Amino acid sequence: MRVFLPFWGIISLILCVTGESDFPPEDYEWSYHNQDELKAVLDATSEECPDITRVYSLSHNSVEGRELWAIEISDQPGTHEVGEPEFKYVGNMHGNEAVGRELLITLVEYLCKEYNAGDKAIRWLVDNTRIHILPTMNPDGFETALEQLLKENQNDWLNGRANANGEDLNRNFPDLDRIVFGDKRNCFHSLDHLRSHGPNNHIEYMSSSPQSGPGWQPETLAIIDWLQEYPFVLSANLHGGDIVANFPYDDSCTGRKGYSASPDDKVFRYLAESYSMWHPVMRHQGETAACKEMGSELFEDGITNGAHWYPLAGGMQDYNYLHTNTFELTLELSCIKMPAPSDLGQYWLDNKNSLLHYITMAHIGIKGRVLDASTGEGILNANITVEGIDHDITTAIDGDYWRLLVEGSYTVTASAHGYLPAWQTCDVEKLEVASNCTFVLEPTNSLPPQKGGKGGRQENLISQLIKEEDNFGNSL
Repeated sequence: MRVFLPFWGIISLILCVTGESDFPPEDYEWSYHNQDELKAVLDATSEECPDITRVYSLSHNSVEGRELWAIEISDQPGTHEVGEPEFKYVGNMHGNEAVGRELLITLVEYLCKEYNAGDKAIRWLVDNTRIHILPTMNPDGFETALEQLLKENQNDWLNGRANANGEDLNRNFPDLDRIVFGDKRNCFHSLDHLRSHGPNNHIEYMSSSPQSGPGWQPETLAIIDWLQEYPFVLSANLHGGDIVANFPYDDSCTGRKGYSASPDDKVFRYLAESYSMWHPVMRHQGETAACKEMGSELFEDGITNGAHWYPLAGGMQDYNYLHTNTFELTLELSCIKMPAPSDLGQYWLDNKNSLLHYITMAHIGIKGRVLDASTGEGILNANITVEGIDHDITTAIDGDYWRLLVEGSYTVTASAHGYLPAWQTCDVEKLEVASNCTFVLEPTNSLPPQKGGKGGRQENLISQLIKEEDNFGNSL
């Protein structure tokens, strides 16, 4: 992390530069990249930009054994920098929705080349954000769809959508919405559907681990592991079949169609508009739906609440929000799921500014650290609570955090086991880099959390004896 610029300056520079960039050149050959070709582009990019890239694969391969390749773009690849937000793009969750896959491959090349060319805006973005890009989550489905496209010059609406086991990956995540909403029979008792029980963040899926879940796919498990490995702040999941920015919740209390607002509804609407506002088709639909010929509805400002459009259970978007600190949107980028390769250049022009601008949204709101007053060290898993928003986030391993918020003044509390809570007023001003709100917590004299079982009881007893001995020594 090196450069600091006013946020409005970042946006202006990005929009200015993207209009003048020479990449991709006029003779660029747009095509759909198969698995080997995708990996070759990532490797070539890493060779061209070795100081800012790292190619890696996720923890699980696809059903048919293909690796889920990702690339990290950062000024210190392989390292989490304290105070720097982590961002991710995921493409091709549905194998035949391939525009997002190709846009992300192009974005990887673009960021590398523009960084090397000395572009100030791109350098700021890379130097101050740890960016992860996963071009395909469903390589098996994509290969099925690509095979049909090459043979028949078309792709059926559902061919290749699912993974090789025939499972829709966007219905395959733990259904945490149901834990939030509780029993559907209680949905009509109040218009304010509160949680039935438990915390308001990092919700666990019942009491089981993902590995023991019913029918969970390897691609799903790979994302679940990925979310535990990195402290992602913001994400987008790229789809096709319409042109709109979709935000949580994807499901409703009743399971029926209707607006289903999350506690961070204002933030999510702002994030969705931050993508649509720079997209010439998504934002400016006027009185005609972008995909009218396909029977699509008209989306005001190019955004929609997920459940208001159509409800779904087990989606990745809501899982990100309810199980981790990650705020995620679902971006629908094309009416035709797998258009002719010759059309991909126009999709890049339509989405380029939006893709870049959306990454900068990882820097809105507040950020800081939660520190131990006695040691000065960061506190892991401290809770950051914003008064009036029933959704906490937690600190990363160094005690750093990022809390996305829209413009306003907020009362924020930091708390952790074994410490006295602290609060302060944090102001968020429009179009600026996140305000810094750091907390220093005083330790209490409470015992550590008690552990169960025979071994746990022994450990608890030892901890108590050590505590009593320390107290005795201090009284002498």
